[in-house]
Amino acid sequence: MPQTVRGVVATNAKEPVSILPVVVPDPGPGEALVRVQACGVCHTDLHYREGGINDEFPFLLGHEAAGLVEAVGDGVRDLFPGDFVVLNWRAVCGTCRSCRRGRPWHCFSTFNASQRMSLEDGTPLSPALGIGAFAEKTLVAAGQATKVDPSARPEAVGLLGCGVMAGLGASMLTGNVQRGDSVAVFGCGGVGDAAIAGAKLAGATTIVAVDLEDRKLALAREFGATHTVNAARVDAVEAVREATGGFGADVCVEAVGNPKVLEQAFFARDLAGTVVQVGVPTPDMKLPDLPMIEFFGRGGALKPSWYGDCLPSRDFPYLVDLYLQGRLDLDRFVSETISLDEVEEAFHKMERGEVLRSVVVL
Repeated sequence: MPQTVRGVVATNAKEPVSILPVVVPDPGPGEALVRVQACGVCHTDLHYREGGINDEFPFLLGHEAAGLVEAVGDGVRDLFPGDFVVLNWRAVCGTCRSCRRGRPWHCFSTFNASQRMSLEDGTPLSPALGIGAFAEKTLVAAGQATKVDPSARPEAVGLLGCGVMAGLGASMLTGNVQRGDSVAVFGCGGVGDAAIAGAKLAGATTIVAVDLEDRKLALAREFGATHTVNAARVDAVEAVREATGGFGADVCVEAVGNPKVLEQAFFARDLAGTVVQVGVPTPDMKLPDLPMIEFFGRGGALKPSWYGDCLPSRDFPYLVDLYLQGRLDLDRFVSETISLDEVEEAFHKMERGEVLRSVVVL
């Protein structure tokens, strides 16, 4: 029988969100009903609210979440009521050309729940990134729910559902950081700090954090940065080269989503080095106007990072284990815990750069 819960809904572009009753259907074939315990406030949710993703309003916001499986539909074999799960927005299909080639992290046909959640008057909701977890319960495709160790804190491990995983994966998976590598991370928000933490986990010995704010740079050191560069005061490219013996970094991670910053990352890498772009640009942005001789002569790779090139079924349990062992400090990403009613204010705090993550606890 469908259930009615409270949820955070963006009804129109650039307007404050509302707390509205949301009707959640019983899970159908291949679906799971999840009672949400915690959900991070991610910048992508703000993009949805502002109309920067698409215009399929109203949106049920929230996607960076953890919770307990309450029920599953027919055909679901690996989830059971009571399972503790982290939600992900890339449920792989297993049958597309990328999955068949053994690269499911690049799945070209990811899917969501078939049924739609709705408002009480029957208006269908568009769940953010196919999840919609700023709600007491949400309906997802079973492949969007990844079982992890239930002893982990939902507020912390739920962040693997988006931003923290994107940053960790940008370094560890897309950038393939190796022991002894040098890494420069441009932009020290939540994703950038996760990229720093990922570089440290992978064994990088020199990790340069680049940002415009000293407060963020101080926090970057807590996640593992060995050097910090305030790009408002010095030439960021020269500073990265100086920190890396004059050569540039083996891997540069652009975590802002800005063409000028991407250009800095390009020139701050060593010969044959890698540039990873994980910062999300706006649709109007274009690649920097780079001379082709520079592109050719420097070699290496320029790589966009899709969700940190993660495979949730493989990576979430592994990273949660590292968290429980004390080797990955996910708690440090949680700036505050809030209620559903405080999401709008959390957006403003995020815009002002006051928090890494506000986390809704239900």
